[in-house]
Amino acid sequence: MVELKKRLSVILESPQDTNVKLLKICQLLDKEISYYNWTGFYFKNGDKDELVLGPYVGAVTDHVIIPFGKGICGQVAESGETFVVPDVHAQDNYLSCSIDTKAEIVVPIFKNGENIGQIDIDSHTIDPFTKEDEEMLNWLCEEVAKIL
Repeated sequence: MVELKKRLSVILESPQDTNVKLLKICQLLDKEISYYNWTGFYFKNGDKDELVLGPYVGAVTDHVIIPFGKGICGQVAESGETFVVPDVHAQDNYLSCSIDTKAEIVVPIFKNGENIGQIDIDSHTIDPFTKEDEEMLNWLCEEVAKIL
């Protein structure tokens, strides 16, 4: 993950538009980590209690707006805590995006103490996410907050 962090840092420090950087981050994670099968960002939609889909890589999703509290992403928007779901079919509040999705990890992005968004990763593998994934994604979200 050290090499991956270096490559992510190069993207974050580049002079490109923020959305281009976010898309390139999604593309890099998708390419480098085999069990990351849908990777995207959601952001708080102004003053509304909902998330709006930002840059992502993976299958097209109907979930372009997610109300706070709905699904794993909506729960993270309310709780402000990372949520790792080893098996989405065991979750009552899971919003199905794809029949292939078996696991999900959602990590919040904070700026000036406010939960402003999150990175959402779906996997076609049951229980693939490790502490190393969680640590790397927490680091990434801290770094993303700096460019927002």
